[in-house]
Amino acid sequence: MDLGTANTLVYVRGRGIVINEPSVVALDHAKREVLSVGHGAKEMLGKTPDSILAIRPMKDGVIADFRLAEEMIKHFIRAARGRRGVFRPRVAICVPKGITDVERRAVRDSALHAGTREVILVEEPIAAAIGVGLPIHEPRGSMVVDVGGGTTEVAVLALEDIVTSTSIRVAGDEIDEAIDNYLKKAYNLLVGEQTAEKIKKTVCSAYPLEREEHMSVKGRDLVAGIPKTLTISSREMREAIREPLSQIIGAVRNTLEQTPPELASDIIDGGVVLCGGGSLLRGLDLALNKETNLTMRLAENPLTCIVLGTGKVLEDPKKYDKVIIREI
Repeated sequence: MDLGTANTLVYVRGRGIVINEPSVVALDHAKREVLSVGHGAKEMLGKTPDSILAIRPMKDGVIADFRLAEEMIKHFIRAARGRRGVFRPRVAICVPKGITDVERRAVRDSALHAGTREVILVEEPIAAAIGVGLPIHEPRGSMVVDVGGGTTEVAVLALEDIVTSTSIRVAGDEIDEAIDNYLKKAYNLLVGEQTAEKIKKTVCSAYPLEREEHMSVKGRDLVAGIPKTLTISSREMREAIREPLSQIIGAVRNTLEQTPPELASDIIDGGVVLCGGGSLLRGLDLALNKETNLTMRLAENPLTCIVLGTGKVLEDPKKYDKVIIREI
C-alpha cells in the first residue's frame, strides 16, 4: 500500500494494482460517520455544506487524523479484498524516509486497527528504486527523486540501503498552495484546492516553454465578494511556484553534495530517476538538469512505481529482507 498524501494505491499479490484513489474522506459532521472515501469524497472538496466535512487524513506524508486514516485504510482493504471473505491480510506500507519513529508507529497502528494481521514498512525511496528496476542489490550508486503530494524524497542507494538522502515536506501540495497565494496577492482572487491543482496540471511549468500558454480561471473576488474570471499565463505561474520549486531543487543539490565520489561517478553514468505525481510537472527534468548537469529520466510509471516496488517486497520478502522495517 502506498498511503500517499494525495492518493492511496493498493497492490494485491497476484493481482497487481487494484486501488488508485484520492486520500480523502467525507464525514457527517454531526454523527461523525464516514459518508464517502476516495473519488466520491474528493469531488466534495470545497463544495460541502456545514453538515459535511471533506478531509485529507494525510498531511506532509504522515497521518494527520488517526481515526479517519484508520477508516480510509479499512475501506481500501475491504475494497481490495472484494468477495474473498473475512481475513486479516499482511500489509506492506511505504513511508517517507524523513518521518519520525512516532509517525511510523502511527502508520503501523492505523493499519493494525484497520484489521491487518501484520504490517511491514518500506521507505519510499527504496520502494521507488525497486519499482523502476534499479539495481539496489549491487555495489553501484542509483539516485531517485520522488516528488509526491506532501513530501519530496531524494536518495542515493547502493547495496540495498540508502547511502545519503534528503527529505523535505515540500511537494505537490505546496505548489498548489503557492498558486493559490499568488492569485490572492496579484489579483485578489480566491480559488479552491481543486482549481489550484488544475492550474498546476494545465499551465504550470518548471522551465520556460517553447510556446507560453494561457488559461481562464474562475474564483471569488476578495474585494467585491462576487464571482470573477481572469486569464493567467504559464510564465506568471512559473514565477508563482518559484519558492517551492527552489526548495525541491535544493534538496537534490544537498543530496548530491553529501554523495561519496565513487557513487557520484555512478550517477553521472546512470542518471537520476524522477517519480511521484509531482515529477509530472512540465519541465521539472529540464530545471533539474540545468542545476546539476545530470541526465534526468522520468520513470515509466511515475504514479505507480512506488506501490509496485512495495508489492515486489510483499511478493518476495526474503529477497528484500534488508529493506523491511519490522519493529519500531
